[in-house]
Amino acid sequence: MMTLNDDQRMLHDSVAPFMAEEGAIKAQLRHWRDAKCTDGFGHGLWKQFAELGLTGMLIPEAQGGAGLGMVEAGVVMEEVGRNLTPSPFLTTAVAAVRALEGSGQAARWFPGIVAGDTVAALAIDEGKHHDPRHIACEAKRAGNGFALSGTKQFVVHGASADVILVAARTAGSPGESDGVTLFAVERGAKGLAIDNVTLADASKAARLTLDRVEVDADAVVGEVDRGWVPLSRALAAGRAGGAAELVGVAAGAAAMTFDYLKQRKQFGRLIGEFQALQHRAAHLYGEIEIARAAALKAAQLLDAGDERAELYVSVAKAKATRVSALAVQEGVQMHGGIGMTDEHDIGLYMKREAILSELFGSPRFHAARVAELSGY
Repeated sequence: MMTLNDDQRMLHDSVAPFMAEEGAIKAQLRHWRDAKCTDGFGHGLWKQFAELGLTGMLIPEAQGGAGLGMVEAGVVMEEVGRNLTPSPFLTTAVAAVRALEGSGQAARWFPGIVAGDTVAALAIDEGKHHDPRHIACEAKRAGNGFALSGTKQFVVHGASADVILVAARTAGSPGESDGVTLFAVERGAKGLAIDNVTLADASKAARLTLDRVEVDADAVVGEVDRGWVPLSRALAAGRAGGAAELVGVAAGAAAMTFDYLKQRKQFGRLIGEFQALQHRAAHLYGEIEIARAAALKAAQLLDAGDERAELYVSVAKAKATRVSALAVQEGVQMHGGIGMTDEHDIGLYMKREAILSELFGSPRFHAARVAELSGY
């Protein structure tokens, strides 16, 4: 079924007005950007997420969460994208929670995530492009644990995180999934250097340098040499959540553009009356609906544990990215000159799309994954 059920619609009906008011662009993105906040988001809003039960929605009820699934997380992510709400929801409450579930580290970090006190980050990529199998960061045995050495790029909220899930190699060679181990590295670990970077959309990501960062054996998430299992769960959830957020970005940009077409006059007529613009608007609307359906299907398959989920997640991420790019490009162009200024919010959607398109894999990466998973 390619629609939300009654409970999921009720969730949407409660989340949508909350994001539109508390998570609005002026109240959050512009506020924290202009204040030059080193986190890039407000911890007060993160606590409000917790009060609504959003931060623990993927955490089992037995561990204090709501025990919901990726479809419900997607409902939240679409509204986050629609309002460009800066928050660690995707990295913490979605990707990190999926990585930690079932591990000994879950008991350590889940209570803080549920309470809105904890922020988590994923440290996976090491090169210019997303390539999770190409991990060269080393973890060598040291005493009762491991010593981690290497570098990481594009660690979203890395400087704000209480725990960073670091993928390192304990065996094998870069390019192999076997031999990867996932470690929970706590804030302030000796030998961990963090370079906080402001991205184009005013969000924050970090470059990490690990110089023999020592962790004990309990820091291992899952099993030694088999970190690809929890890492895959995190990546699948992050990609599906990212697809839903991109649908929200596209929908938010399109709504703003359609409203502008009904207000702006040229040659004595509303520009929305021009047939050429009507055709472009109709095409964009159809594309957004297709992307939304793809994101929903991917989330449903993940929740069902379907073997096709990985394929559909890549389809959704690639499609949502392409459609979001179309929406922001059309939006800026149809707004004309004002669309190129910081005064108008439409340009902020373009910046967010540019970051999300690379997070957890670009359209090119996922097109290649679709081909590979389809047997080509």
